[in-house]
Order: sequence, then structure tokens, then C-alpha cells
Amino acid sequence: MSLAVAIQMDPLEQIDIDTDSTFVLGLEAQQRGHALYHYTPYDLSYRHGRIVARARPFVLRREHGNHFTAGAPETIDLAAMDVVLMRQDPPFNLAYISATHLLDRIHPETLVVNDPTSVRNAPEKLFVTQFAELMPPTLITYDLEEIKAFRREQGDIVVKPLYGNGGNGVFHLRPEDTNLNSLIEFFRGVLDEPLMVQRYLPEVRQGDKRIVLIDGEAAGAINRIPPPDDARANLHIGGKAVKAGLDARDREICEAIGPVLKARGLVFVGIDVIGGWLTEINVTSPTGLQEIDRFDGVSLEARIWDVIEARRAEHRGTAA
Repeated sequence: MSLAVAIQMDPLEQIDIDTDSTFVLGLEAQQRGHALYHYTPYDLSYRHGRIVARARPFVLRREHGNHFTAGAPETIDLAAMDVVLMRQDPPFNLAYISATHLLDRIHPETLVVNDPTSVRNAPEKLFVTQFAELMPPTLITYDLEEIKAFRREQGDIVVKPLYGNGGNGVFHLRPEDTNLNSLIEFFRGVLDEPLMVQRYLPEVRQGDKRIVLIDGEAAGAINRIPPPDDARANLHIGGKAVKAGLDARDREICEAIGPVLKARGLVFVGIDVIGGWLTEINVTSPTGLQEIDRFDGVSLEARIWDVIEARRAEHRGTAA
């Protein structure tokens, strides 16, 4: 099966070939004989009832400084593609939401991964609230008095923007910290969105576990250890990836959420677990494939493409 695959992502020039999950997804597609096209969300347009993109055909190589070759831009009708991978980085903002609405116009005739409607309805820090029994104590609010009351109840808290990403704007506030008022004032000056406040989990010092689920099934994990001087474990800000397995609690969490992910067409998902608590469900552009591949000697991107090809073949058979 040779497929035409469009990848909606950030510029190819920005790829870190040692860590980027989209890079290995593209390499795997290429090795299977699929044709690749690249465009950014800003190249996406609605034109007279058609969804088109200004895209470039491209090939990938695992060569530092020479990892891709791209052809001349051309306007492609995304309805003529077999698959679109929606892989641009967050933040999950109006631009992201607009892209999901446009891609809704072609899915599922063109298979969009992850399903754009489900992506739109499942922002990371809100989707997780559907599984409140798996979460640490959590508050989502605009109200400063609510936040103060929550801190009186919980002691140490973490405050973060509801639609933030990558650890940006995440603050750990201890009970004696006097900066809460000024922090909320700062957020109000730069953001018009609620804040998520959670009980601080000291177990984060032992790691923030990223578990990858493929078509609703747990496929592998890494543990991300925060730097000594930071409460955040995100790899791009200095967190260290170490090998990790799945314990009984991890499997309990995955078994609870997996059927929901599968039913919603969320093929590639990364969840975050700290001290046995589910803190986020990442559906927009999850990462972790290359790190898990290296630690476990597997190819998670191959498993993802097995699912994509099976769904594409199933849809063709149904349509026929």
C-alpha cells in the first residue's frame, strides 16, 4: 500500500533529528514507500469548498545538518491525500482550533491523525478532567479567592496556564510563598484563560513519567527527571530521560482511558503520570517515540503506521 501523506507541522528546518517524534514518523512512512508532503498550519486554506495547502514534497535522512530535501512548493488538495498527520507543536490556541475545523472538512475520507474533532475537544489539561478519579486534587478557575482557598487546603501547589505547553508558565508555590497575588496579576496581564492549580506532587523529584498509548494501548514509557533547581521535568528545559517500565498503577490508568482514546480516533497519545497520578493527556503533538525506541529496542513509529494503514484500508473497504 503506497500512500500520499501530508504532514502538517512546524518548519522542517527546526527538526531535532535525535528527539523529534514527527521525524521518525516521517522516516517510517518513507521506508514503507509512502510519498511525503510538508506544510505548516499557515499554509492551510479553505478555497471554494476545498481544503488546500501550499506544500512541498520532501524526503528525510538521519544526517545532522542535512536531514531533508524538499521540492518546490505546490498547492495540493488535501482531499487527494490518503493521510494527514496533524503534528504542529502547541500552544493550543485559536490557530490550532481553526486548523482542526478545516481538517474536519476532509476527515475521514482523508484520514487525519489524530482525529481533528477529538483533538479540538480534548485539550490536554481539560480532557484529563474526564478521569477525575485518576487525578491529583485539581482546581480550574479564574478566581483568585478560589485559588487561595485551594492552597489553604492543599499546602504546596502548582499553578499553570490551562492551555500552556512544554512547562512554560508552570510555578510551584509553597504555603509560605508570598508571590501568589502578583503571579495571578501577571497571568491576568498576559493571558485571558483560566488557570489550572494542582496539589504539588513531591514524587516529581523521582520523575514525571511519559507513557505513550497507540490506538488506546500502552506501548512504552520513559521517566523524565527534573533538574535539581527546577520542578519541571520537560526534556527541552533540562529534564533527563531515563528508562522506565509500566507498573500496576500505570496499567490501571491506561486501561481506564485507553478505550476512550481508541473510540475517539486518538491514535498517538502521550500521558503524564507523577506518583501514580494522571496529570495530562497529550493529544495535539505528543513526543517520546525516539527515547522509548532507544531504551526498549522497539519501533513505536512502526506500530503507529500499522494502525494508520489498517484504518486507511478498512475505510477504503467500507467505501467500496
